[in-house]
Amino acid sequence: MVSVVYEAPESIQDAVKLLADSRIKANVLAGGTDLIIQMQGQNEKRLVVDVKKIPSMMDAIMTDEGLILGPSISCAEFTAREDIKAVYPGLVESAYLIGSTQVQGRCSIGGNLCNSSPAADTIPPLIVNRAQCVIAGPNGERTVATEDFVTGVGQNCMEKDELLASIRIPAPAANTSDAYLRFIPRSEMDIAVVGAAVSVTLDDSGICTTARVSIGAVAVTALLVGEAANALVGTQLDDSALQAAADAASAAARPITDRRGTVEYRKQVVGVLVKRAAKIAAERAGG
Repeated sequence: MVSVVYEAPESIQDAVKLLADSRIKANVLAGGTDLIIQMQGQNEKRLVVDVKKIPSMMDAIMTDEGLILGPSISCAEFTAREDIKAVYPGLVESAYLIGSTQVQGRCSIGGNLCNSSPAADTIPPLIVNRAQCVIAGPNGERTVATEDFVTGVGQNCMEKDELLASIRIPAPAANTSDAYLRFIPRSEMDIAVVGAAVSVTLDDSGICTTARVSIGAVAVTALLVGEAANALVGTQLDDSALQAAADAASAAARPITDRRGTVEYRKQVVGVLVKRAAKIAAERAGG
């Protein structure tokens, strides 16, 4: 049985101090839906730092500059926010896909990000929305782009004495929207075999002026695919442009073959999802 020291600090500073001073393995508990499973079968003594009593970790504040997201707010609370859904519909869709109704009451976008699974649903939408990760540590705060936060399977750029303090997502430009799609073998409660997020900005004539494309579950980290975005920019997102973006995404993918799908299958599907997500994002942007 795991021997656990439980702490529930009420400030970011206190949480960081607990992590920095701990002489045993320390884990941050945002929602716990991944952490509890990871602790099963382990006998190592550890410190669990529950950050849900820190007010800023549970906030989701919309401003003229964008969204300041507390990493521990539950997905159930997040997806119920119509003001957020109106601005970042693809991100809200991705959060809604995590787990069951029961899991939704505990899981969080910050936890999904810090768990750093290649198949995490919320990471590609965070990337296309230019989200920045604010990391607190003993020496203050630093900011890392989401596409640079995850460094490998289950690994990220934070040190053991650091904490994800907030996720800041800038307000999108006019006529901008996003979409996220994933493929899973079952109808629900499964992890992505392939995921794709697209954000596009259109001008008044329907020309795409800016785009971002990110794909998940097809490499050790979610990928920002510049070539796919470049294929969309300067076009009216016609079939040839969408196919070029799909081809670029398929070429960028570096999946593995396992019981859930082959390399060839995943490469094909990721192109299809990029094409579909780009269409949805364009429709939402006013195209």
